[in-house]
Amino acid sequence: MDSSRPSDHFDQESRDSGTVTQPRLGPVGYLRFAWRLLTSMRTALVLLLLLAIAAIPGSLVPQTSSDPNGVVQYKAEYPELSGVLDWFGVFNTYTSVWFSAIYILLFVSLIGCVIPRTKHHFDALRARPPKTPARLARLEGFTTRSTGADAALAIDEAEKLLRSQRYRVQRYDDPSTGVFSVSAERGYLRETGNLVFHTALIGVLLSVGVAGGFGYSGQRVVVEGQAFANSLASYDSFLPQRFFSESELAPFTIQLDEFDAVYEEENFSAYGAPTDFTAHVTTTVRGQEPQQQQIKVNEPLSIGGTSVYLLGNGYAPHVVIRDPEGEVVFSQPVAFLPQDSNLFSLGVIKVPDGLAEQLGIRGLLYPTTFPLANGAFASSHPDLRDPTLTLEVFAGDLGLDNGQATNAYALNTDSLTEIAGRNADSPTIELKPGDIAELPNGLGTIELLDIPRFVSLDVHHDPSQLWVLLFAVLVVAGLVTSLFVARRRVWVKAVVGDDGTVTLEYAGLARGDDPRLQEAVSDLADRHIERLKVDS
Repeated sequence: MDSSRPSDHFDQESRDSGTVTQPRLGPVGYLRFAWRLLTSMRTALVLLLLLAIAAIPGSLVPQTSSDPNGVVQYKAEYPELSGVLDWFGVFNTYTSVWFSAIYILLFVSLIGCVIPRTKHHFDALRARPPKTPARLARLEGFTTRSTGADAALAIDEAEKLLRSQRYRVQRYDDPSTGVFSVSAERGYLRETGNLVFHTALIGVLLSVGVAGGFGYSGQRVVVEGQAFANSLASYDSFLPQRFFSESELAPFTIQLDEFDAVYEEENFSAYGAPTDFTAHVTTTVRGQEPQQQQIKVNEPLSIGGTSVYLLGNGYAPHVVIRDPEGEVVFSQPVAFLPQDSNLFSLGVIKVPDGLAEQLGIRGLLYPTTFPLANGAFASSHPDLRDPTLTLEVFAGDLGLDNGQATNAYALNTDSLTEIAGRNADSPTIELKPGDIAELPNGLGTIELLDIPRFVSLDVHHDPSQLWVLLFAVLVVAGLVTSLFVARRRVWVKAVVGDDGTVTLEYAGLARGDDPRLQEAVSDLADRHIERLKVDS
């Protein structure tokens, strides 16, 4: 038998028999247990850690929402691995079932933690400071002082001193026993900061989950001298969020007036490396005057509640194709995709109408032409110093009439015949700005008019940014407050002895870690005695 327990204790018989009978919880009991477990602070911290771990795949693997082309390329390079990752939804990490489950559980857990703690905190704010303990000597920082002042007047002075130090005070006097005391407490701002911290975390989750659902991002290639309007039809690619509506597209236009690229010219080891990119644009918001603005790599343009980022740039040769009668059948700049740091670029021109046959042209642009020993070309600098455009021409069926989408930057030659190039009777066409060449088979002529620059712009609208910033500031403020504000209680008691002498007792009690409590109690005692001496 356990001697520390009474003989009639309810579980003594079970202990003696070696068995313990657990109470039956039932469905409601298990639900309560699960709710308490979910809404505990320890569970919230574990879920927060899990959320951070679950976000790691989103930074290691390209995401469909932000880099769809990267996802396609990743699947092409790692077909077996991408099948497994796709099954787990890794390419859509932040909208996957498992990430959303952690996100929602964390949201519920934080709410379940904050609401009861907030109620308890408000109840504590309205409550009076607790009654002075009978034996202050058991508390931390206990010290005594003797005074010749009247006990009640001494406690009056202690009350004034504590109020000046922003304590909440409550008098507890018992003249019949000759004991006068004041109870004081402060530091409720610590718990307030703690609640602000957790509430702001909920605000961050809510902002990202709800307000972020109304955003969108779109990409558009703009050539010098051209403009695009903020409409769905104008984007090359567009990724709306879950709650997006076309009415959220602010009415504005952006025209690329000029693009300036600065390259390193003095440091030979970094010769030709870009040092600065600047897009000079004219922006027009409906109902306002046009404005001249700039977009740089790390300086996005803010317009119509969106941020416009400069993602990339390159060259867009302006090619003019005429039929045998001299009528223009194609005339527009075509963006060529850079292939290296010297902006050697690859592009595709498709002419489906206006000639005797459909034409597909694969072009290579060398901004600063450098001939190689094997007769091929390379580019030795990214600037347009000696540009050359080489063209391989294919005739036949471009596959544009079957209703299937095609890649504007790729040329499928399965149904085409090469009529000018390395594998044709006619050589590859070489053009410099202003040159005109004859197309094979008397199809017409092709001219390189000029070579303007193009930029790739990313238009990003996220209505949650300001809310996330606000809640992030509150998170930091609440955390700092909860870490550096001490929660403490102090008491001052005046005891009248049988001989009429008055002994002052001081003590404190900390809730949590408070390394300066003893110092605070001692300082209170010293200040109190000094004030009593002055008054006397």
